[in-house]
Amino acid sequence: MKIHKKVISNLTKCYSIAPLHYRGQDYFLVAAEKEDPCYLFDLDGNQVDKIWDGPGGVMSMVQVPGSDGQFLATYKFYSPNDSKEAKIVIVTPTESGQWEIRTLVSLPHVHRFDLLERNGTVYLIACALKSGHEYKEDWSMPGKVYAAQLPADLSDFGEDHQLELSVLKDNMLKNHGYYRVEDRGVQTAVISCNEGVFQFVPPAQAGEKWEIRTLLESPVSDAVLVDLDGDGEKELCTLAPFHGEKVSIYKKADGAYHKVYDYPEDAEFTHAIYGGKLCGKPAFVAGHRKGKRNLFAIVWNPEKKRYEEEIIDQDRGPANVFHYLHNGKDVLIAANRETDEVAMYIITE
Repeated sequence: MKIHKKVISNLTKCYSIAPLHYRGQDYFLVAAEKEDPCYLFDLDGNQVDKIWDGPGGVMSMVQVPGSDGQFLATYKFYSPNDSKEAKIVIVTPTESGQWEIRTLVSLPHVHRFDLLERNGTVYLIACALKSGHEYKEDWSMPGKVYAAQLPADLSDFGEDHQLELSVLKDNMLKNHGYYRVEDRGVQTAVISCNEGVFQFVPPAQAGEKWEIRTLLESPVSDAVLVDLDGDGEKELCTLAPFHGEKVSIYKKADGAYHKVYDYPEDAEFTHAIYGGKLCGKPAFVAGHRKGKRNLFAIVWNPEKKRYEEEIIDQDRGPANVFHYLHNGKDVLIAANRETDEVAMYIITE
């Protein structure tokens, strides 16, 4: 791969990245973990707007399906030890060019969330890292996964009228990882915690129950499903354990996932993850925030029949990474939290 890097912004503790379709164009958002701004960029990497100055604490952002620039975001999740006031907010562009922000639901310790569509119904799925704490590094109260059907009109929601959530699954210690994976045409959620990796499938019809599949029963921080070797069955790619140092790939056989690959060295504080196409080939991209603080790709070599690694960048400390195609080229945007840089990588063969 040929990699051209461009630093497009310096944002303190930059963390969350998300696409946004607004006024007929595609953009992406980048927000910070601490009390810092959220910016809007065009696909060339130019900053075109500032959504807010604070309060930050943004772990996830997701556009409301079918909207013109309206999106949801987590607020005030500053760290696992400072997230009691976390909530999900509605962010709406106004005719004056400003951005209105209202509370959708207050949910202490909410870390990741998403909006999944199935058969015309939109579901909010939200993951709380924990359910409470009394002191620093208190993990005695495991996290949960919540869900609700999202109404088409969000204009009535606010601090005094919030969305009601239901618990889908509880007792999920260090409930950290989230990745949306399309499975047989259905948007699903791959969620990782100390108890393992679970795939949440929204109901085919509103009012029916969610399906929860157990993919792995060992501690995992983040995971994604992607068919790297092209055999028609997605591999399970993991970062483990919680904020851990192991990067692994599992193949499914006899109804269960079995480890077939470990990254050849420890990647301390694994965090960034992407699974999908890169230069037309399936790829698993991962990054870590301590040690060498690298961002790297893992692909399958069909001639040698093995997984191979390639470094994309070094000593940057990525928290998250986002991929898109622009002008026929692959682009990765990395929120390099440990070096306060938002980086664009244009990748070609």
